[in-house]
Amino acid sequence: MTKPARAAKPAYRCTECGADSLRWVGRCPECQAWGSVAEVGASTRRAVAPSGVTRAARPIGELSPDEARARPTGVPELDRVLGGGLVPGSVVLLAGEPGVGKSTLLLDVAHRYAAGGSRALIVTGEESTAQVRLRAERIGAVDPNLFLAAENDLGALLTHLADVTPGLLVVDSVQTISTDAVDGAAGGVPQIRAVAAALIAVAKERGIATVLVGHVTKDGAIAGPRVLEHLVDVVLHFEGDRHSSLRLVRATKNRHGPADEVGCFEMREDGMAGLTDPSGLFLSDRSTAVPGTCVTIAVEGRRALATEIQALTNSVNYGVSPRRAVSNLDSARVAMLLAVLVRHARLPMSEVEVYVATVGGILANEPACDLGVALALASAVRDLPIPPTVCAIGEVSLSGDVRRVSGVERRLAEAARLGFSLALVPASQTATVSGIKTLPVATLIEALSQVANLHNRVGDPRRPVLRTIPGGR
Repeated sequence: MTKPARAAKPAYRCTECGADSLRWVGRCPECQAWGSVAEVGASTRRAVAPSGVTRAARPIGELSPDEARARPTGVPELDRVLGGGLVPGSVVLLAGEPGVGKSTLLLDVAHRYAAGGSRALIVTGEESTAQVRLRAERIGAVDPNLFLAAENDLGALLTHLADVTPGLLVVDSVQTISTDAVDGAAGGVPQIRAVAAALIAVAKERGIATVLVGHVTKDGAIAGPRVLEHLVDVVLHFEGDRHSSLRLVRATKNRHGPADEVGCFEMREDGMAGLTDPSGLFLSDRSTAVPGTCVTIAVEGRRALATEIQALTNSVNYGVSPRRAVSNLDSARVAMLLAVLVRHARLPMSEVEVYVATVGGILANEPACDLGVALALASAVRDLPIPPTVCAIGEVSLSGDVRRVSGVERRLAEAARLGFSLALVPASQTATVSGIKTLPVATLIEALSQVANLHNRVGDPRRPVLRTIPGGR
């Protein structure tokens, strides 16, 4: 008697990386993605037969590039990041923290697009149309060519597209839209993938510029499958602190323009205002210098921004561990600079509490800000101010050397435009910019001595302790 054939066990496969599993698991053991393992049938090989094409292939010289010309949105700072504006048929993914102002910015963009004579459609899955109408009235974004719809179903959204036939579509947000054709709750990996794929297909077919609003996780990454960022044409991150009015739009992927550009905005009661010259937000409004401050020139994308570093030191009681607090700076780099000041400059940084921050809430994490941070710390611990017309640019190594940085000409040009007369730069870089004098320094000790000499020239009545460093080179 022959044994009956054993039934094939169902297989499970990760939709992210394709790894197979004999049983269902909530997290893929290969790519560590959550909710991506789904049951599949027995795999069979089938030959793929040729099928009809939607459009015949043509020589590249016969194709017109006019269909891919960017159309300005009317918001110069956003156009700066997008590479000129929105391209018909392109799909933009804009992600950011809750409450940072994504909906307000896109409402303004849709209004300006509609005011140009083309229809714009906003589909919101998080708010009612009355709530969006109130925000539009507050920022002055009411136009007869701007349409609103509150939907959570993909089929209803596609119906609105067919009825309105807009040139711009804003979906706020993609995690709130779902379809019955795919199992799972809205916001899950299968739902986001299916909704995004359908919207991208419609956008390409009808030439609709589409902006998808995306949520972020607690780690700051875009929620949903990683393939979502690969499918869209542009990925933008909207950054900002809710306690500050500054907002930054940063491009991490752009098929139609630069992928390293940054746009600056200021959150106001009447909406988002673009900042063509944001350097003034990151400098203090004072006429005299105070100890513990130094200006450096940071680069965000292709834009040079003058950034003021503020440091404060305070003595502690015997037996108490000194506290270190860092805001808008890389705490690891600040700790490294403190060690360099103790080892090479013999400054008593290990005996005092240290607080370091930037003005205006801008992040200054790049190594080119090291010299400015170190000088601010030395100025604070010795209670001697740095002249207000001096800025510092350079990376500080563990050996105390000042290393070269990128874009030094761009940084010096911005410093000269803002009225700085002297810049401390790495000795290995020679750059000449009209309107500002450069002072090359090879080591941190040399930079401290040069700052002390500046105090002597201006007649500082206090003893220039920065010059006389025990054990200095």
